[in-house]
Amino acid sequence: MSAESTGSRGFTYWRLRFRAWRGNRPFWAGLFTLFGSVPIAYLPYADVRLGNITIAMATTAGAGSLIIGLLLATLGLTMWFHSIVRVFAGVAAIVLALVSLPISNIGGFLVGFLFALIGGALSISWAPGVPQDEAGEDTVRGLAAISDGAATDAVIPGRRADDEADAHVIDATTHADGGRNSAG
Repeated sequence: MSAESTGSRGFTYWRLRFRAWRGNRPFWAGLFTLFGSVPIAYLPYADVRLGNITIAMATTAGAGSLIIGLLLATLGLTMWFHSIVRVFAGVAAIVLALVSLPISNIGGFLVGFLFALIGGALSISWAPGVPQDEAGEDTVRGLAAISDGAATDAVIPGRRADDEADAHVIDATTHADGGRNSAG
């Protein structure tokens, strides 16, 4: 194999691919929600052995705890792989975290509750980023005011390249009727 072949891809390649994948979705929200599901689902079934003494933390609502934990894990994976429903998944994670307080040993001894609550809040607040153009600028060139009889191009913040065709319409209608737009 030559040095230019793509047969073996190194650690850097996979790290950059993971970084790009992670940047397009609410990764930390899903991770926190997954971490929150583990203590909520596991602790009602856990036994602690101290010598000959067995301490069981089982409750009568063990099945409810398992269902809440599995639903939180499903919501965490949904945040990763279907980021379009991130708001619904975040709200559902917060509701399930609150329901886990009375059902699952105070929400997995508050650890699972806090992780699920923070994961749901991160999912609700996450928004996809705006891609930058090739020059690395967020704004593009737009139509500026006419000075000395000639039109000049300038950078107008907040206007994208596809808005440049609408620049004439926007400039013509913004001052109509005192700056107000009316439907009739």
